[in-house]
Amino acid sequence: MQNSLILKRLYKDYSKKFIKKIFLSGLFAIFVAGSTSAIAWLLDPAIKKIFIEKDQTLILLIPILIILSFSTKGISLYFAKAIMIGVGEEIKKILQLDMIKSLLKADTQLIDKKHSGKFISNLTYDVNMITNLLSFAVLNLFKDSLTLIGLLFVMFFQNWKLSLISIIMLPLASFAARSLGKRVGKVSTEAQEKSGFLNTYLIEIFKNHKLIKIFQRENYESNRADKFVDDLKEKSKKIAIIFVRTSPIMETLTGIMIAILIYYSGKLMINDEININNFFSFLAAMMLAYQPVRSLATLNIAVNQGLSAAKRILPIIDHQNKITENKDDKNIQIIDGSIKFKNVKFKYDEGEKEILKSINLEITGKKMTALVGHSGSGKSTIMNLIPRFYNIDSGDILIDNQSIYKSKIFSLRQNVSLVSQDTTLFDDTIKNNIAYGNLEASDDEIIEAARLSFSEDFINKMPNKYETIIGENGVRLSGGEKQRISIARAMIKKSPIILLDEATSSLDSETESKIQEALKILTQNRTTIVIAHRLSTILNSNKIYVIDSGEVVASGKHQELLLSSKKYKNYYEKQIKKD
Repeated sequence: MQNSLILKRLYKDYSKKFIKKIFLSGLFAIFVAGSTSAIAWLLDPAIKKIFIEKDQTLILLIPILIILSFSTKGISLYFAKAIMIGVGEEIKKILQLDMIKSLLKADTQLIDKKHSGKFISNLTYDVNMITNLLSFAVLNLFKDSLTLIGLLFVMFFQNWKLSLISIIMLPLASFAARSLGKRVGKVSTEAQEKSGFLNTYLIEIFKNHKLIKIFQRENYESNRADKFVDDLKEKSKKIAIIFVRTSPIMETLTGIMIAILIYYSGKLMINDEININNFFSFLAAMMLAYQPVRSLATLNIAVNQGLSAAKRILPIIDHQNKITENKDDKNIQIIDGSIKFKNVKFKYDEGEKEILKSINLEITGKKMTALVGHSGSGKSTIMNLIPRFYNIDSGDILIDNQSIYKSKIFSLRQNVSLVSQDTTLFDDTIKNNIAYGNLEASDDEIIEAARLSFSEDFINKMPNKYETIIGENGVRLSGGEKQRISIARAMIKKSPIILLDEATSSLDSETESKIQEALKILTQNRTTIVIAHRLSTILNSNKIYVIDSGEVVASGKHQELLLSSKKYKNYYEKQIKKD
């Protein structure tokens, strides 16, 4: 995208809604430019009337006018910057929310392709660069251009030779940084804490992207994102305003300093003790013209940084999902819950090898169907296609003879629950983690789901029971405890289709026994598709499909497969007979 088009887009989508505030900031910028030029202009009567003509009436008036000019400049600069700080932080909030909402609704495939840390970098570093472009770069361009034009006019009008000397000396000037004290440090710590909360939340979004989709919590998470981003916005705004509060103080003090110098030098001049003309001209050029020149010299860097950042962020905000609905799509109606795969082919990306090759499956409603095969055979891919985490390349998938590609995505996922070996939990209370399956669930329903999932015993041993915070991805819980919370969450959703992906792997026998009992309750009279490396967990399945290299190589009940499938028999002999 060309830079001019990017700037036009950024103005239309983000800056335009704050145009009145931007114009108000520009008005204060005009006062900054005018007062700065007035300071330089006042040096002429100061030198002429005080130092040359020795006019006693102006020796006090001109220093006062200089102080007023510096104060006007500082106060105007403060308001110009403070307004643009507010505008910038509002634009940052909108940019971040636009990107977060886009990611929440994005295809799983987009999230899989990019490391979450890069998205976080987009949301922090890149957004800051764009915000800087749309706020301070715009203000500085307007303010410093007007200031420099005014100063150059005054300087050349008074003495073109000294003006040339001042301009030549400007690139050699240095700029010293000053500490802003303990207050800035304190607020910066608070902002860093808020930024940490936001980053933690963002990581949870990326880690739990499938979970958000399966429970249709995109809008819920958008509301949570609004709070986190708004908290960080307020802290960032506070820091930036503290920084610009130094402007009126420093400018006023500078004016007082120069006024004192003029007053004292004037006294010396009246007594014929010093020739001060060159001093004032040079001081005016260096003190007043250096800053806008320096700012304009670095403006191009900020513009390029902002444009580069926009090139990285706007494609994410504009991303068009491949998984979409048609206006004629209807809500899927689940009665029996039977599922059919008809000649399904799938690969993750163009040019890659096919993961699934003409898969045909018939999954009986309200029964358990198992998928067996080596790691990488395509089992998990088959499962991920049912709630449309990915789109197939060809073929069709039907639930109760309704194509999922002619059904509304929300209604499809509303009828599907997922329990995986990679249990995903939020850094929240046990209660809220269970209720994620149904935000309208009552406390009694949550407790009942915990009881049926055999979670009640360990929950009641927790310090705050159901209100216990379990840490990032349930770090304070064991693997079996996390799995039972996941089952309780699926139970409370009460969906007719259950997907179990290695739900009992890597567990001890006692924990596995409890989870198997919980799964029996969860899957009772529900269509269940289960993936398990341990064949002991699926021996009683209504039907078992053996998947190998993206193809169905055998199907049937356990005893039938022992006789008809060498692959299945090998699985059985390796896992069952050695136990």
